[in-house]
Amino acid sequence: MFDNIEFLNKELFWLLLLIPIAVIWYVFKHNKQTAELKMSSIQGFKVTSSIWSKLRHLLFALRLIALGLLITALARPRTVDVSTKTKTTRGIDIVMAIDVSASMLAKDLLPNRLEALKKVAADFIDGRPNDRIGLVEYAGEAYTKTPITSDKSIVLRSMRDIKYNTIIEGGTAIGMGLATSVNRLKDSRAKSKVIILLTDGVNNGGFIDPKIASELALEYGIKVYTIGLGTNGTALSPISINPNGTFRYGRQQVEIDEELLKEIAEVTGGKYFRATNNKKLAEIYNEINKLEKTEVEEKKYYNYEEKYRPIVLLAGLLLLIELLLRNTIFRSFV
Repeated sequence: MFDNIEFLNKELFWLLLLIPIAVIWYVFKHNKQTAELKMSSIQGFKVTSSIWSKLRHLLFALRLIALGLLITALARPRTVDVSTKTKTTRGIDIVMAIDVSASMLAKDLLPNRLEALKKVAADFIDGRPNDRIGLVEYAGEAYTKTPITSDKSIVLRSMRDIKYNTIIEGGTAIGMGLATSVNRLKDSRAKSKVIILLTDGVNNGGFIDPKIASELALEYGIKVYTIGLGTNGTALSPISINPNGTFRYGRQQVEIDEELLKEIAEVTGGKYFRATNNKKLAEIYNEINKLEKTEVEEKKYYNYEEKYRPIVLLAGLLLLIELLLRNTIFRSFV
């Protein structure tokens, strides 16, 4: 009943302080107006108690209730129905280029680099409801996992499906991953185009030089954020495959071409990050999320419905009842 009700003139509720003042005045006045007759004895009189004399205070109570209702009506109660229309005025197209080489199975992030990335990247995707996102996988070669789309369910499903496989040629072709991502964005009409390129190694495959790919990104107005993934020092990484198809792990030196990643980011107007653990990786994606804000125009429409009329009518009815009772039943008492 009282959902979404607001009062336009809340300050008028201070007038309710008049009610206790009126009660005090009424009690004081009643005591002053009550006639007293002193007698030595009332044994010869029949004592009766009339209910009408007690009910005469009802008239004052009705008047106080009517006063409270009128003050509430003056405060202008009304319901508010708010409808919101959201319009994206500055959309961003994002391609996430993900290294899926065997080294992404290293266990310096938990449970491994690839699974840690998938979890953080999924949260990032969920936090971009107004943007289009695509996925590119690369190792020794690169291919598009998901073209840029606004359907986040497709992107999230594709993200969950990313895993290391032997179909893609081994190695780390950073230039190929970046060039494929540029190809996905070059015809985009979005106001802002972004690539998030993640790798845990050095460029050792593919036939496209990463520097040439970064120049292509610059030509098409694409900003590249680069992330080097891996702890400092050594990490427990796959070193060979057992006869049953599982990996054999051993300690290996973590090698990331940070100079190349910094250069790519600098040339395209992006930024380079280094993620050495799960927490740092999550912080990096949160920072990118803050750096690349989508401008959203929100319009709110307010529909007000005044509720003071029935309160005024009720107050008027109480005053009418009080007037009728005063001039009929209680006429001889008040």
